[in-house]
Amino acid sequence: MAAERTAADGLAPPAVLRPGAPADGAPRAAPRDTAQENLRERLSEFRALLVISLLMTESVNEDQILELAASSAPGLGSWRVEGYSFTDGQWRPGILCPDPSPRGLAGQLATLSAAGGKVELPGRGWAWAYPLRGADGLLGHLVASCDLEPSAEERFLIQVLAQQTGVAVSNARLHAKERATAAELAATNATLAGTVTSLQRSMDIHERLTRVAVSGEGQPGIAGALHELTGMPVAIEDRYGNLSAWAGPGQPSPYPKESFAKREQVLRRLMRAGRPVRDGERLILLASPRSDVIGVLALIDPGHRADKADLVALEHGATVLSMELARLRGIADTELRLRRDLVHDLLAGIDDESALPRAEALDYDLRRPHRVVLVEGRGRARAHDALLGAVRRAMRRGRQAGLFETWSGDVAIVTADQVPWEQFRRAIMSDIGGQCYIGVGGFCARPSELPRSLREAQLALRLQKTLLPGSGACEYPKLGIFRMLAAIPDLSDVDRFVREWLGSLLDYDERRKAELVHTLTQYLEHGGNYDATAAELSVHKSTLKYRLQRIRELTGLELNDPDVHFNLQLATRAWGTLQALHDER
Repeated sequence: MAAERTAADGLAPPAVLRPGAPADGAPRAAPRDTAQENLRERLSEFRALLVISLLMTESVNEDQILELAASSAPGLGSWRVEGYSFTDGQWRPGILCPDPSPRGLAGQLATLSAAGGKVELPGRGWAWAYPLRGADGLLGHLVASCDLEPSAEERFLIQVLAQQTGVAVSNARLHAKERATAAELAATNATLAGTVTSLQRSMDIHERLTRVAVSGEGQPGIAGALHELTGMPVAIEDRYGNLSAWAGPGQPSPYPKESFAKREQVLRRLMRAGRPVRDGERLILLASPRSDVIGVLALIDPGHRADKADLVALEHGATVLSMELARLRGIADTELRLRRDLVHDLLAGIDDESALPRAEALDYDLRRPHRVVLVEGRGRARAHDALLGAVRRAMRRGRQAGLFETWSGDVAIVTADQVPWEQFRRAIMSDIGGQCYIGVGGFCARPSELPRSLREAQLALRLQKTLLPGSGACEYPKLGIFRMLAAIPDLSDVDRFVREWLGSLLDYDERRKAELVHTLTQYLEHGGNYDATAAELSVHKSTLKYRLQRIRELTGLELNDPDVHFNLQLATRAWGTLQALHDER
């Protein structure tokens, strides 16, 4: 009985020959033949089991191992493999028993010892759970069943099969883990290689564009470096869409320029995005170090082939462009401030020793004779910024050198050039859409004398507006009698002369708030021409005739008399000169 329990537990190998058989000749032949047959059968079973073990050992596929073990069971005995229960709760049915996990089996397995044991399965006369062990311990159980309890030899075969299956599954899982680890390592290496490559390219981008920024290559250098890094044509534009720099093939000529409305729409889109934006065949990015300074950097990419590294290069290029634009604006602001300060000091009075080196620092030659020109606007042209911009553009178009800045509501120009000033005035009027007047002072040999030229320009401007008909540009050196009158140091005799000839009219104008002196001045300056005088005064011809008749009555003079005409014209010019000089003081 003890031997039977041991065999039933699957712990002892089967007996091949049974000792103590009879020794006589005839009765002993049949048992010996039976024993040999049994031995051959056991050896055949062991050979089959060895082949199965080798096949399972060579396999690295867990499903294939389990299928091989289950399919080989019928060849080893009358039993079969119901399935495999693993410690993770998974049930894998055998190929001949494709039923799901039998009810209550998990609870029975949980109570078994490490050596396994008997289990109850519905409809099965015998069922046993054999442990599946691997290198890391218990993997689960192989559950075998039979209609009748199998022999000790068959139970031993089941136990060996379970042991080999456990080892093979453990090896397969180790292989699977190694493959997963190797795949993960390969993926990590590939990612790391890609990261290193990306990092190296980013470093190359940073290094190349940093060299451009440090070396001061400017916008052409930025465009050229970005073209080298991306292989694509590169354009740099200003706020208004004008091309500032281009690098690479295919530069369009002429360069296309968007409408103002579309350009503003694109700029607003870039400001909102804060990143590269596709605009047709281009990838564009905003470079704006200040709200009033805007540049646009564009990659020409019709094939949409720009990758992540190209975007990094574009963004880094925009940063360097922002630095360049800020530097240029800083230089421009500094130069503008220095020019403004120098112009103000020249007009207010400065010694030559201070003025000359300051002008040289601005790359301007003050050693030549210079003069002061004043430009005064009327209407819309009176806006200082608008008038200053119009003067700047007119000087640029005329290729005129000079320093200029606002001065007491006007624009003052310090220049050494000989300019057709009436043509210059008309260019400003055409630009700004409004009336303007120009007063031109005389030349000065030294910078310290420029305040005198300023006074002359102021006098010419006043006389032009009050007395002189015709053009709106007046040059002091061409003023003739006005210039002589202005040069008289003592004006008391001039004032008495004016009172002698115009006193009655001046008193009448003061009492009645009239303009008889001004009417007489324009009548005489226009040579007694009624139509020209009426047009200048913007009055009807009958009104002009009435005023002239009133002048004759108040003065008792005949205006058509040549001597009277001469003295009255001299008196009116002296009166205008005195008015201009009094305004100056």
